[in-house]
Amino acid sequence: MTDAFDAAAAASASVSGNAPDRRPDETPIEGSAQGPGRNRRPRRLNEEGEELNTTFWQVLVFAWSYWRRSPVLFASTFVFMALATIADSLLPAASGRLIDLLTTDGPGAAERPVVQALMLFVCLSLAFFVLRNTAVRLTLPLATNNMSMLVRESFAKVQTFSADWHANAFAGSTVRKITRGMWAFDTLTDVILIGIFSPILVILALSVQMALRWPLLGLFMILGAVAFAALSVLLGLKYVVPANRRSNEADSALGAALADAVTCNAIVKAFGAEAREQARLGGSAESWRAKTLRAWRRWVNMWLAQSAVLLTMQTGLIGFVVLRWSEGLATAGDVAFAITAFLIVSSYLRTLGDNLQQLQRAVNELDDVVYFADQEADVKDASGAAAFVPGAGAISFEDVAFRYKNQPRSIYEAFNLSIRAGERVALVGPSGSGKSTFVKLLQRLYDVDGGRIVIDGQDIAGVGQDSLRQAISVVPQDPALFHRTLSENIAYARPDATPADIEAAATRARAHDFIAGLPQGYETLVGERGVKLSGGERQRIAIARAFLADAPILILDEATSSLDSETEADIQAAMDDLIAGRTAIIIAHRLSTIRDADRILVFDGGRIVEEGRHEELLRRKNGRYRALHAIQGAA
Repeated sequence: MTDAFDAAAAASASVSGNAPDRRPDETPIEGSAQGPGRNRRPRRLNEEGEELNTTFWQVLVFAWSYWRRSPVLFASTFVFMALATIADSLLPAASGRLIDLLTTDGPGAAERPVVQALMLFVCLSLAFFVLRNTAVRLTLPLATNNMSMLVRESFAKVQTFSADWHANAFAGSTVRKITRGMWAFDTLTDVILIGIFSPILVILALSVQMALRWPLLGLFMILGAVAFAALSVLLGLKYVVPANRRSNEADSALGAALADAVTCNAIVKAFGAEAREQARLGGSAESWRAKTLRAWRRWVNMWLAQSAVLLTMQTGLIGFVVLRWSEGLATAGDVAFAITAFLIVSSYLRTLGDNLQQLQRAVNELDDVVYFADQEADVKDASGAAAFVPGAGAISFEDVAFRYKNQPRSIYEAFNLSIRAGERVALVGPSGSGKSTFVKLLQRLYDVDGGRIVIDGQDIAGVGQDSLRQAISVVPQDPALFHRTLSENIAYARPDATPADIEAAATRARAHDFIAGLPQGYETLVGERGVKLSGGERQRIAIARAFLADAPILILDEATSSLDSETEADIQAAMDDLIAGRTAIIIAHRLSTIRDADRILVFDGGRIVEEGRHEELLRRKNGRYRALHAIQGAA
């Protein structure tokens, strides 16, 4: 943890922070992940449409919400730092007393008082170091506990944001915001508890001691300290912070560019685009370099202005006391007191100035985690919401109305549909017709604007989201896997599953044979998002996961559309086995895959314009389904 008394060295080491990414207020497109989440308060904008940053007061309130959870540690740190500061502020007086005794009557004339004065000086110095070290040690568990809680709670909050929000946000940027906010919280804790409190206290204490001897000099010290602090704050806010925010934005963009290129490395290699990506990243790195260099230079310029104030204070304080000494109105001890007092005050003022800069930087870097904490969840459980009780899987949409935020028209208006338990229903239609919205609403990824959705007699708006989604299995077109073992990925649907359960699910999904052929079998790591596996292998793992979940409702998003014929036939057989006995909703792009559906629903403009079985719909002249079937050239 950064020691506040070493802030001068740390000030130039890191000025990068994390300004919020600007998220355009786009209209979501049906079936896509565009646009911000619904029901979220908009970020504050200025006249130019730029986002305003979190205020110091907001950050302080946010930090206090963590500090107050450890009241004993927090209060103890303050007490020990106060005692250490008092001991430090008494050192100039002790040194002055020692010098006076040494110079008044000559060597040996006052041996016992000299020894007492020396012991007082040594004891004050020892007390300062012991008390300060104790205070710093107390901040260690305080800061690490709070940093751990901040990461956990920020992650938990981000998880409540909509799928659209996550699709719009760079994953690398989000991770960087949370981790950087964690370290900024450490800086803030150091600055508030050690870096600002103790300098202010010692400056006040020494100014009072100075004023008791020379009122004018005490006033001069106070005014000099106020001028130093005011200069630090004003230059920081008006001169340094704007450049630092631009550096933060460039840093965030650089991190996002790195994450984007590394995540999509397979595509980069496929198109031989390494040089192009290198040039693209080079542009981001150059932007960061130029903006960060400017910010760092402004830090140095502010340090120069602070040094000018300290030089003025030094000249005034020491010059005044030396002048009084030359006039016989001050002792050598008074001169030693003034010099020692100035050295301590100047040290604390530099610490104060550096920590004010650190404080401004920490506020900048905490912008996003404070913003995350302030946001309402996109979909919230009702107070006292009961757990969903899985049944046979009967589904009913009753007069449902829904519109994506900022979209000019509603996707659904008075939409009604009933699906029987165990029915196999296929959804077809052009993009934007309402198919994907149907399954998103069914999973309660959004709340409806009107009407209700009922599953097994339970209004899904009144039950817990987690329990609802555990009753619905989803096999997407492009399954994403964790960079964990195959066993962990399959068991994600049911963490308490035994190895035998996992193997049985893999066998039913036609995945056991290829897993058994791997050197590490079920303990094989699959790579980020499952890149070490083929598309068909990832599909089998997703199906095995669905088998293990054993949910009564199953959603299949054209899970075989990107596979070769042999693999498709194998996976289709696994899916037929999976569908048996469940309510299945199939989003179909290739109509040849839904011949056996109990009912096909043709969507257009948020309405069901046709429904029936495959053969029945093909017999309708000028029917939408027949036209789609003809376009695809299906047999």
